[in-house]
Amino acid sequence: FSNTWLVSATLNPGSLADGVGETDDVTVPGVALGDMVIGASLGVDLVGITVTGYVSAANTVKFRIQNESGSTVDLASSTLRIVVARSLA
Repeated sequence: FSNTWLVSATLNPGSLADGVGETDDVTVPGVALGDMVIGASLGVDLVGITVTGYVSAANTVKFRIQNESGSTVDLASSTLRIVVARSLA
């Protein structure tokens, strides 16, 4: 990788019914379209929730949490950590 970014943000999602998700933005100075979000994590048990991310525009990473647990989940406020990388090629 030619560049990497590690970003932290506080996430306090609402209560999510099964099959429901939430998408938010995180400002990451320097990222560009084509950069890869190679990891995202929260500091709480995800109990069936998935976390994905992508660079949506210059300096912006969108991340989505999606509840596929089979029941309603209300995650506690936590730190979201995202790793973004730029390929050499």
